[in-house]
Amino acid sequence: MFGIPGRSPITMTPAAEAQIAKLMASGGHMGLRIGVKKGGCAGMEYTMDYVDEVDSHDEVVDQGDARVIIAPMAQMFLFGTEIDYEISLLEAGFKFRNPNVSEACGCGESIKFDEKLSADLP
Repeated sequence: MFGIPGRSPITMTPAAEAQIAKLMASGGHMGLRIGVKKGGCAGMEYTMDYVDEVDSHDEVVDQGDARVIIAPMAQMFLFGTEIDYEISLLEAGFKFRNPNVSEACGCGESIKFDEKLSADLP
């Protein structure tokens, strides 16, 4: 992992922690895998999938009753990210506060990383 010993690669707000734990419990899943893929108007998108088994190369972050698994190709893109869960009048969903993002589209669904990081994706 691209990390600092003793420091979690990502953090979760209490709201995100509670929502992830709720999702895990309702489906009997081991955790929630987050990653990035090419797509969207800014070039990249976050991905989120349920996990029922952890790969040996995955980074596992446990916080309270929540478990986030970081896909190997996403580890360098997500280091330092805070995951939040926000509920507003019109929508509810996870929000990523990622210091590695250089640009984001207006809708907030698509992101762009520094060209040096993005070149490493297939």
